[in-house]
Amino acid sequence: MGSKAKWLCKLALGPVLLLMSVVAMAVGGEASEYNMPQGVTAVGQQVYDLHMIILGICVVIGVLVFGVMFYSIIYHRKSRGVTPATFHESTKVEIAWTVVPFFILIIMAIPATTTLLEIYDTDNAELDVVVTAYQWKWKYEYLNEEGENVSFFSNLATPQAEIHNSEAKGEHYLLEVDEPLVLPVDTKVRFLVTANDVLHSWWVPMLAVKRDAIPGFINESWTKATEIGVYRGQCAELCGRSHGFMPIVVNVVSKEDYAQWFTAKQAEAAETKGLMAKTFTLDQTMERGEIVYDSNCQVCHGANGEGGVGNAIAGSAVATGDIGHHLDIGIDGVSGTAMQAFGAQLNDVDMAAVITYQRNAFGNNMGDIIQPIDVYNHKKD
Repeated sequence: MGSKAKWLCKLALGPVLLLMSVVAMAVGGEASEYNMPQGVTAVGQQVYDLHMIILGICVVIGVLVFGVMFYSIIYHRKSRGVTPATFHESTKVEIAWTVVPFFILIIMAIPATTTLLEIYDTDNAELDVVVTAYQWKWKYEYLNEEGENVSFFSNLATPQAEIHNSEAKGEHYLLEVDEPLVLPVDTKVRFLVTANDVLHSWWVPMLAVKRDAIPGFINESWTKATEIGVYRGQCAELCGRSHGFMPIVVNVVSKEDYAQWFTAKQAEAAETKGLMAKTFTLDQTMERGEIVYDSNCQVCHGANGEGGVGNAIAGSAVATGDIGHHLDIGIDGVSGTAMQAFGAQLNDVDMAAVITYQRNAFGNNMGDIIQPIDVYNHKKD
């Protein structure tokens, strides 16, 4: 094969590969891992269809443009003795390349506008959920007409051993949480999305939801899942170090299962309120404190209190010093550092447990027991 023929083959390879990719994607989302998911919502299907329509139009335009270009290069090349045209402008051509793109854009704008209007239509929602982003977790609050709201935090549940490569990574590495968001199937759910600290973005591709979480603002979005299942997402905004540790897991369940789950969460909240009046032993507090520490503190302070992103807990002046100062740091955080204010994130029972755990675990052995009422009184002071 001559050098010119090789050059022409290379030149034609790009459009050929593009066309092959489009054909593979056009037969369905399962045919290519590079295509966007169709999702389990009507809006998701509309977005997918719009994507394929626009992609198809772009491919047709690309094939026509490249076709004319290749034809000109091959059949009007200098080696064939072709004499270049001498005209400098053509009114007909200029009208054509103005009018044709105009109508193409109109054709593209009609389905795009229809889809956008549907995406932003949050009216007539059957359930409202407030999504608040924190570094690096999500808080979900279900707004109930009776005023009996349910709220909880959703934290990364991937074991630290997998993160630090001492164990094989699981199937859902960095995409698993301790408390998933639970939604009923065939129910229009409105999300009110905001943030507590910096910019975040709540993104679940299969539910066709991606909305920025901005401190001081509330953005709206919605979904209506038509299939029961587990759907995963992530924070899609670069929100700082450990940005990759903010997964989202949504369990879409039947309406009956959702009602049972919601009732159980309400009972759990009532039980937590009842615990405020109880006095716990050191063993009881340590057991609960370890669970709270693993969910909220371990990623920064280490599984053994050795430190990492945050300071070490083992042998630290805070964990072995004044209890009031320790509570201040746990409740209010430390300004200018990665140490967040957990006063609004943990209830008084869990705050008492985790402070007690830090003061007695990792070899600190201070013997202190902080009760929920102590945390409550400290906040008042």
